[in-house]
Amino acid sequence: MALKQVSSNKCFEGFQKVFEHDSAELKCKMKFGIYLPPKAETGKCPVLYWLSGLTCTEQNFITKAGFQQAAAEHGLIVVAPDTSPRGCNIEGEDESWDFGTGAGFYVDATEDPWKTNYRMYSYVKDELPKLINANFPTVPERMSVFGHSMGGHGALILALKNPGKYKSVSAFAPICNPIQCQWGKKALGGYLGSDVSKWEAYDATQLVKSYPDSHLDILIDQGKDDQFLSAGQLLPDNFIAACTERKIPVVFRLQQASCFCNPYFFIATFINDHIKHHAKYLNA
Repeated sequence: MALKQVSSNKCFEGFQKVFEHDSAELKCKMKFGIYLPPKAETGKCPVLYWLSGLTCTEQNFITKAGFQQAAAEHGLIVVAPDTSPRGCNIEGEDESWDFGTGAGFYVDATEDPWKTNYRMYSYVKDELPKLINANFPTVPERMSVFGHSMGGHGALILALKNPGKYKSVSAFAPICNPIQCQWGKKALGGYLGSDVSKWEAYDATQLVKSYPDSHLDILIDQGKDDQFLSAGQLLPDNFIAACTERKIPVVFRLQQASCFCNPYFFIATFINDHIKHHAKYLNA
């Protein structure tokens, strides 16, 4: 599959690049950011996938999170895709910030008119890794995933739905129990229909209850003053309770910070911890 390079910038002796390609899964052009550490010039590297939150593109993380120095030091390729299909000309896709464009929610839609294009789950799980592995010096069997808010939800469900596929998972302020919050009800109802049992397949709190073993080390950072935490959109306590019951290790850190006004101040503060968390497993 052909890649078109959109930009390339030297960064901590590696390169921060952006590419565009035609997605077979999403039926549109998609962009992704990729950081290639210095090690990638001479050898193969593990891959860490970042999933961004509502309204974001591939640009938010690569320009604001400040992850590149740690990725360079640990020899990790970091890939940051867009958060939804773009320019599909679907009626209503640009009417709200929490559904449609910029809000793919990392699910495979089953409802019209979304089901043809809004297949972000399969795009991130299958198409994107195949594309990355075919075009860059990766170690295909060594990959991990992390994300923020909607992307934290995406990271958790990808790891929980695919045991053994990802070496580690972490999240910043993830939407942990979308079937119980307004964001989730709007998105899952719109993309998947009214049958709530179908929503459970994309809910981390539900998925962890049937996760087959405890070999998954989860790290979550949450800002104490996050407006969306107090509004009941994130519901981490539900997820932690489910993990505790299943004896699945989760490190939950309630930080003295907000991730609402500008979440990337929060993310940049703790990003090195997350890179180290993943490097421990990816470089083992």
